[in-house]
Amino acid sequence: MASNVIFIGGSGRSGTTLLARVIGQIPGYATVGEVREVWRDRVGQNRLCGCGKPFGECAFWERVGDEAFGGWGNVDRSAAEAMVGALDWVGAFRVMRPGSQEGLASPELGALLGRLYDGIAAAADGATIVDTSKGPPYGVALSSVPTIGFRAVHLVRDSRGVANSWLKEIEPPITLRKQVRAHKLSAVASTRWLVHNSEMELLGRRVPMTRMAYEAFAQDPKAETVRMLASLGDTVDSTALSFLDEGAAQLQTNHTVAGNPNRLETGSIRVRVDAAWREKLSARQRLQVTAMTWPMLLRYGYRL
Repeated sequence: MASNVIFIGGSGRSGTTLLARVIGQIPGYATVGEVREVWRDRVGQNRLCGCGKPFGECAFWERVGDEAFGGWGNVDRSAAEAMVGALDWVGAFRVMRPGSQEGLASPELGALLGRLYDGIAAAADGATIVDTSKGPPYGVALSSVPTIGFRAVHLVRDSRGVANSWLKEIEPPITLRKQVRAHKLSAVASTRWLVHNSEMELLGRRVPMTRMAYEAFAQDPKAETVRMLASLGDTVDSTALSFLDEGAAQLQTNHTVAGNPNRLETGSIRVRVDAAWREKLSARQRLQVTAMTWPMLLRYGYRL
């Protein structure tokens, strides 16, 4: 079964999990979280699916494995993880340079991803897959798989809000250099914000892509979701988003493989703009992040 994918990319802590859950609750769409993490965190470590069950006990992901590979045990997990882990920023910039038609996925990785996403589509009864893997290198690789109908959403958020969100962690995730001191973390987050958003812009030159601001989505999630899907060629009536009320979303159980911990929450979820950075960041941190990211802040319509 050929698969259609909407890939949500950009910097971490930009609201991708919430956006994907909203899209995934519309008939004909299925959000599955950060699929790039399936080999390391789920098949390897049996962490929780969004439904609350360990990955190995989730009927949805069991069906994915059966449809794609005849069972997860038939895949060399270490080799799969190594291929996905080898995707890097430098390679992504290389293949996305102007005029390049090169793909980032090797034939082996392309075949693996093709089978995996076909399996997800089969388990989701042909629904469009919403993938929040975010990392542009992974998106570049995915977009080069011929059996996948690939479209992308570039979700942007004020860099100062992103930096403040990372600072909420006492011990930042390893992807942000876990031993970095808190006063340096804002600089690390800013660098990643710049790189990820720059790469998403380059990806947009190769594939159908639309841009959405986290702040606009949080203010009016129904209207922004309809607008975003329309810009990707999908017509969705606003009545399909009746689960969105003013300031809240009534969210159901999902089968996200990884993402923000709020993927495990169901029921009424508050939707609002988180602008706590205005009070929480120190003057030094605000100045540092703004100085590092101001050209792209202006490009995306943010005030300095």
